Parts: sequence; C-alpha cells; structure tokens
Amino acid sequence: MNNFITLLRPHQYVKNLFIFAPLIFAFNFNQESVLNATFAFVLFSLLASSIYVLNDFMDIEEDKKHPTKRNRPLASGAISPTTANFLFLGLSSATLIVTYFFSTALFGVLVMYFVLNILYSYRLKHIAIVDIFIIATGFVLRLFAGAQVTNTPLSMWIIIITFLLAIFLALAKRRDDVLLSLEGKETRKNIDGYNLEFVNAAMVLMSGVVIVSYLQYTVSAEVIARIGSEYLYLTTLFVILAILRYMQITFVEQQSGSPTKIVLKDTFIKVTLILWLISFVAISKFI
Repeated sequence: MNNFITLLRPHQYVKNLFIFAPLIFAFNFNQESVLNATFAFVLFSLLASSIYVLNDFMDIEEDKKHPTKRNRPLASGAISPTTANFLFLGLSSATLIVTYFFSTALFGVLVMYFVLNILYSYRLKHIAIVDIFIIATGFVLRLFAGAQVTNTPLSMWIIIITFLLAIFLALAKRRDDVLLSLEGKETRKNIDGYNLEFVNAAMVLMSGVVIVSYLQYTVSAEVIARIGSEYLYLTTLFVILAILRYMQITFVEQQSGSPTKIVLKDTFIKVTLILWLISFVAISKFI
C-alpha cells in the first residue's frame, strides 16, 4: 500500500491549491464556492496522480540512473509496469467521468490538462525550454479550474504572476538536473539544452519579473478600486522574502530538486507564505 501511495505522489497535491487562488484574490468565500473549489481540488489531484503514474512509467529507465528517483516504486520494481498501466487507465477514466457529471466546464479544463501532460510525458518534456512552459501552463490551468467551478473571473495579473512563478520554480528544478549531469549522472534527455550559466541567469531574470509583476498588481487601479485600499503593495515584502529564500536554497544549499518538498518542509518559506496571506487579507478587509 505504501508503494501505491508513493506512486500517486499525494505530497504533490499542494500544487493544486492554486485552484483556490481565484477565491483568495477575489475574496469570494461563500460556502458554495468553497465546496465547489474543494471538490475540484480533489478531482484535479486524482487526475494529476494518474499522470504521475504515467510519467513514472515512461521514466523507468531514466529514474534508475537517478540517485533518489531510483527508489520510486516502478524504477525499483516494487510495482510492475502492467499494474501501473491499469492504475493509470482506471484512475484517469473514473476521474474524468465524475468530473463530466459535476461540471462540464471543469471537465474541459481537466481534459486539456490531461492531454497536455500525456504529450509532455511522451515527448515534450525532452525539449528544453518547452518543458518548463508546459509545467507553467499546468499551473495556469489550475487557476482556470478554480475559476470555472466558482464562477470567479480571472484577472490578467493572477494569470501572469502564476505563469511566471511556475517558470521560476521549474527552472530551479532543472538546475538540480544540471548539477547531477555535472556529476556524471545525466537523468534527462533534455538536459543538453541547459547549462548552469543559462539556468542561473534565467532564474534571476524570472525572479525579478515575478516581483515586479506582483508589485504592479498591488498598485493597479483595478485592484485598489476593488479592495478599497492602496496599501496592498506592502505584501510585496513577503513575496520578496519567499523568493530570496528559495534562491538561497537553490544557489547556496543546492537543494532545488523538489519545489513541493521545499515549500512543505522549509519553515522560513512556510512562515513567509502564512504572513503574506494574513497581511493580504488584513489589508484588503480592514485597512
């Protein structure tokens, strides 16, 4: 059972919290919207798990060469490829059928996510730069999933910021692959399209663009008029702190292989994100 849980990667579900982002930014917290977003979170997570199964199946040989991924259930032989295929087909089919009857709009988003990630698993993840854009697009689709089931309009700012932040995180993950290749442990076919200088420069560029984009969002006339406060820009402090800490983990500690585990385990980042959320809500509601 532990092997099956590991194969489904439930710790990665934290990414799907972006489904709730439209509610947070629009302050739409009525009971129906929260319940619909929660159900969409569950469905998106189950479909994502089926994709993780497919991805591990496609990466068996590459994962065997990886110092940590070789312990994954498929790479280690704990679960057979045939069992994994049945799990992928059963889980993805059941999730899409339930989604169709729950919300046809959400079904459309999940189908796009499903098809895009199948293409990613079979081919696109081996094309440098294209691979990180596919990952970033997946995060944007999470936003659309949340917006569809809660009838919350998405601003251009939340889409832009999410897309850029996802590229930043994907670059950090690729940097870990580059470091492994420098140690003679090449684990991905697309790694030839990256080197340390390129990834470092791209991360610095994207970190600056993310911060500026968020700052532009907080001082935009549309946002100030909607929340009734011109002090939202103060929350940029926590955005800068979180990004600098992530860059410290990446460049100084050389531990950027799993963005999800970093967010879940790093106390500094967790505290910063909580303070950002508290300050965001406090300024929007009371100042």
